[in-house]
Amino acid sequence: MAGTIKRTFGPLALTTTLTTNVYQGGGGSSLIYDVIRHIHITNKTASAATFTLYLGASGANAAGTELFLGVSIAANSSFDYYCMLKMTSSDYLVGGSNTSIALTITAEGEQYVV
Repeated sequence: MAGTIKRTFGPLALTTTLTTNVYQGGGGSSLIYDVIRHIHITNKTASAATFTLYLGASGANAAGTELFLGVSIAANSSFDYYCMLKMTSSDYLVGGSNTSIALTITAEGEQYVV
């Protein structure tokens, strides 16, 4: 089964609310799942900013679900994470930044229909 290569989500500005749903796997359909291959976060400001991302339930940031916790990105720099993260319709990326709209997140990957 071949997947369709696509921009999975973004660009999206991260806010200071760490319970913000950044992305729901499969676009919410139980017949689709995504494999995120690359997460790219850019700091567009002249000051360092941090981000936190969780893999879990909608609007939740429970202990033990952290993917990244308080990761700092220098001023006018980017962070890249390469992975193979399967996201089903019950999976959410949840998180935010310590500085409102300083960071922009984008992800690329593949989408599969079950």
